[in-house]
Amino acid sequence: MLASRRAAHRGATPALVAGLRAAVVTLSTALAGVAAVLAFISVRMARRVVTPAARVADTRILGLDTGAQTITLSRTPDTQLPGRYGLFTKGTAPYVKVGSVLSADETTVKRKLLTHIGPTARLAPDAAFSGWYYDRPEQLQLPFSPELIGSAVGPCPAWLFPAGEGDVWVIQVHGRGTTRAECLRAVPVFHALGITSLLVSYRNDGEAPRSRAGTYTLGATEWRDVDAAVGFARRRGAKRVIVMGWSMGGAIALQLSLNSAHRGVIAGLILESPVIDWRLVLSYQARLMHLPSPVTGLAIEALKSDWAAPVTRAGASIPFDRLDVVARAAELRHPILILHSDDDGFVPSDASHDLVVARPDLVEMQVFEVARHTKLWNYDQERWSSSIRSWLERQGLSREGETAQA
Repeated sequence: MLASRRAAHRGATPALVAGLRAAVVTLSTALAGVAAVLAFISVRMARRVVTPAARVADTRILGLDTGAQTITLSRTPDTQLPGRYGLFTKGTAPYVKVGSVLSADETTVKRKLLTHIGPTARLAPDAAFSGWYYDRPEQLQLPFSPELIGSAVGPCPAWLFPAGEGDVWVIQVHGRGTTRAECLRAVPVFHALGITSLLVSYRNDGEAPRSRAGTYTLGATEWRDVDAAVGFARRRGAKRVIVMGWSMGGAIALQLSLNSAHRGVIAGLILESPVIDWRLVLSYQARLMHLPSPVTGLAIEALKSDWAAPVTRAGASIPFDRLDVVARAAELRHPILILHSDDDGFVPSDASHDLVVARPDLVEMQVFEVARHTKLWNYDQERWSSSIRSWLERQGLSREGETAQA
């Protein structure tokens, strides 16, 4: 009986080994498949980060009452916000302004139209909700001139709004996937304080020339175009320059502050919903898209690597360490005002809070709630404007501040 058991055991061994080999092959194939999927998703994420974005519809027009001048939109975290906003549409009116929320339920929001829509108007259902409000400089009813800023990539269009004696300027830097029109709503605040506004474009934003790769570097090279604008301002009589950056424009403004040859003329930064640490932002957005946690790390590593540039289409490696201004906080030299909402929903405010902790001697932060990404002016215009005015006065950068110091 013992001999028969040994024989049975010897007979089972090859079958067992074959089964184990098959299991290992199957597991290896599955792991390779998972790795391939993660790599594919990571490459797609990396490309999305650096590719200039087109405006995407994020709400739908469900009703239009031209008699009452109201519009009904599908409800989203943005369309339900109080305040004044814009709506990019397709049809007879490509852009309309909307006002207060008149009524809402679980799926819809009815708002007041601030742009008159006639009875023959036709609007496509898909629309994009915007914090711009103003979309053309003429709407401010302030004197302005179109300008061209010479940069390494070519002439970059800008709008110049002269004010005061012309010795204090603010250079406005828009965010990712937008244009300089995003900054128009800030011009009246500075104009009233005698500060000249220059609203600039930069490489690959759809208005300025393309770089060779045609992709964003998340602030690592775009700051050079804004630096050219600082030189332009100096040649036009600016003695002190404030740089205001919106979202990715905040990352550009910070790189300018750290690297510019014109650092001596920069008097301060104002950052609206800024990107201060890209790794934190990309991790946050990956979670919003329910992507596996390794995807962000793989995407960042790919973007950091020169060898992966042909795959990510980034053109060159992205220096995430240089773009992490919390880590570089000791290098900062200019006073900074941050305006950020803890309910931003796109760029988390964590790094903004961290920068205040790292440099309380230079960085002041006004924390908003409810308002979402770059929509602080829209949600609470008075608080937003007064925060900027009072900061400028404390820095001696407005007529009121200069009078108080005298």
